[in-house]
Amino acid sequence: MSASNAIPFTLSVYFGRQFAAAVLVMLAALSALVALFDFLELLREAVSSTNATFGIVVEMELLRVPWIVMQILPFSVLLGGIFAFWRLTRSSELVVARAAGVSAWQFLATPVLLATLLGAVGTAAISPLSAVMFARAETLYNAYLAVGGGPLSLTGGDLWVRQADNGLTPNGVAVLHATNVRLTENVLRADKVSVLRLGQDTSLLQRLEAHQATLTSGAWQLHGVSVLLPDAEPLHQHELAFPTDLTVHRVQESFASPSALSFWALPGFIRLLKRSGFSAIQHQLAFQALLALPLLCATMALVAAGFSMRPSRRGGATQMLVSGVGCGFALFMISDVADQFGTSGAIPVYLAAWAPAVAGLLLALALLLHLEDG
Repeated sequence: MSASNAIPFTLSVYFGRQFAAAVLVMLAALSALVALFDFLELLREAVSSTNATFGIVVEMELLRVPWIVMQILPFSVLLGGIFAFWRLTRSSELVVARAAGVSAWQFLATPVLLATLLGAVGTAAISPLSAVMFARAETLYNAYLAVGGGPLSLTGGDLWVRQADNGLTPNGVAVLHATNVRLTENVLRADKVSVLRLGQDTSLLQRLEAHQATLTSGAWQLHGVSVLLPDAEPLHQHELAFPTDLTVHRVQESFASPSALSFWALPGFIRLLKRSGFSAIQHQLAFQALLALPLLCATMALVAAGFSMRPSRRGGATQMLVSGVGCGFALFMISDVADQFGTSGAIPVYLAAWAPAVAGLLLALALLLHLEDG
């Protein structure tokens, strides 16, 4: 490596090390702060519960920590980056580097790469851990603190399921409707179950009417069944097994938070929801948000650089830092609003998940171009 290339590379590595240290410290501090407030809220809710002991509340909070880390990761990159770049600017290290002919794009390469890698690690590695622990925390919350029947809020309600049905014809479809659905001891039962078995052209091939049904592994066990065929007398059977790829666990998951599913499990579960007739918008939005996390972290690193690299001798440094924090909050507010629009179906899921990160990236690039080229 030549001397002319060694200086920018060395500086980039040095700035990257400073950036990484500041982001990790900020992530730990913010996680501890948010976890403390969340723990106090759980304690407040536990006051009205006779079964929730202090140990149960502590366990719930510890299980929620990885989820909290995932939620505040982009903002930690922003605040940690602002602190790191502001300290480097205040010590004139950035000023000296730029005076030596090193452009902002050269010494920002490593910090932006580290932010992207941190986002990728969050998506690929922390997300599965967070999902497993968050699901356990939700189970404890529903058992000890929640008012009602837990994540499956179908007790006394209706259930609609659409699934593939190749028993009568290739590429067939079955639509199941059940009333008085209830979950007891991990067994799903329902009354007055109707199953419409349709052909590929949606023509009715067969209709099943059952007094009761129980969801078992790989099948609905229908009891007191009447098999109705077009232009034929009804056939009555005491019991009939109707195949399905739906399980009690998957039904519970479909009504639970998407945060209880890892990045790697979401695509297959989204396909299952679509086959079963459930809405998959929230899960699609969660999956796309995890995909966009590396870009969002890189955007936050660039926003931090753009708002904290102004030389202090030019004045207005405090205003720029406050503007950077405000810009970060604005991005989070825009992201939250986009999530609401995406969940309601008002805008496409891809737009809701990716637009805030792309908009922030364009803003950061414009600000850096202004600072670099005047």
